[in-house]
Amino acid sequence: MTKKVAVLGAGLSGLASAALLAKAGHEVTVFEANDWLGGKSRRIELLGQRMDTGPALVTFPKVLEELEARYNNTGKKTAESLNLELEKLSEVGRYYFRGSEVILPIPKGHHLYPSWERFISEHAPLSEAIKDLLLADPADPKTLPAVLSLTKRYGLNLSTKKYLDSLSWMEEELKELISIHTLNAGIAPEDTFALYASITAVMASEGIAVPKGGVNEIALAIARLATAAGANIQLGTEVTRVSRKTVETKTGSHEFDYIVSSLDPKVLKRLRTNKQSPWKKRSCSGVAIYAVLSKPLPENTVTHSVVMPDSPVDLHRSLQKSQPPIQTMAFVNYYLPGQIYPNTKPTVAVLLTAPADGLTHEITSPWVRSELDRISKVMGLAEPIDSYFADSMVLNPSYFALRGASGGALYGETRKLWQAGPFHFPQYNNPLRPWLWQVGAAVHPGGGIPAVLGGAMIAMNRLLKKLGS
Repeated sequence: MTKKVAVLGAGLSGLASAALLAKAGHEVTVFEANDWLGGKSRRIELLGQRMDTGPALVTFPKVLEELEARYNNTGKKTAESLNLELEKLSEVGRYYFRGSEVILPIPKGHHLYPSWERFISEHAPLSEAIKDLLLADPADPKTLPAVLSLTKRYGLNLSTKKYLDSLSWMEEELKELISIHTLNAGIAPEDTFALYASITAVMASEGIAVPKGGVNEIALAIARLATAAGANIQLGTEVTRVSRKTVETKTGSHEFDYIVSSLDPKVLKRLRTNKQSPWKKRSCSGVAIYAVLSKPLPENTVTHSVVMPDSPVDLHRSLQKSQPPIQTMAFVNYYLPGQIYPNTKPTVAVLLTAPADGLTHEITSPWVRSELDRISKVMGLAEPIDSYFADSMVLNPSYFALRGASGGALYGETRKLWQAGPFHFPQYNNPLRPWLWQVGAAVHPGGGIPAVLGGAMIAMNRLLKKLGS
């Protein structure tokens, strides 16, 4: 039987959920408070130049292929396509660390190459196991081979820190280069699964990519699938209350059989109970600066640069205390005219890892100013990077907190290690509320696009089975 389903939020997970449910023949309405598709993945324009916020890179592209396949194999068979053209970058990135620089994958001749090569040989083959876990229901016995292959590699060293500490043959410098990637989940290496170490190897061996036209093309493509299947996407429609099978907006009250939320769980709870739950530990936030350049950066500037702090440990401690770090981890994403985006001028995004303090920062703010000067010096620029800016926009923790997690935490509240894997909390569905389902970055923190899409596919597979679809 056709069911009426509300989807809260038009981010990647919400759109994917809507597409699969609508394709199965259900009546789906998506409520999105913002006037754009993609949630954190938003398209902005400065001086006529296009830039996308949020996730900057695509890993595990097979997850996108799987979403397209499941969509076409659901309900009436069709041949819809995401029509995404992924362009591989020539490197994962150039990393600047304690006065030295190294490109991942580490090239032959570098002093870290022997250890790096061993690390790659042991972890790159785990790619298929990781992909299986991204897409398969944790309760499915078929995931056992993937789990066994990973636990065989990590043993009892389940956190990234413990696992890397156990590798006596690996230089400390390389351990820090690998473990810094746990900030993709917004938290420290001692609080993330050792899986994050392996993901670094997979990224380096398989490469990273960006969709032609920008990452927001993914959101637009999934929205096209949802709309083609009959989903009704309502932008600029803020949900003010959620009760049993009822969604209230400023325009009225709407009844549904099921509700799928891609909102932060604490935001959802506030909409349900009108009570603000206390926060324990938040994941990190960010100060994201997007700029159109008046002139190109130096010729040797790569597409993706990572400027690390001299002390990653101090950075993690500062973030846990919601204090601005003395030095942070910064990503610098640089695109020449015509590269990825249909732009006529060069653009850059400078992304500063920041505490989830809900504050508003400007380029002239002391901490931001200090980091921009440090980044410019480390990258060998003759003048501060913002002197290249023709126009810019700054997104702050206050921006990310508007309709998201407290303080602008990008991945919501951090959980205990064992609650971040197959036994993640919150779960997709609480048996006490069978009408309410949850997906999104706060349910599947870290892992970026593959994690949120994989989680949405797993959750919707369960719901569709429940509905007999």
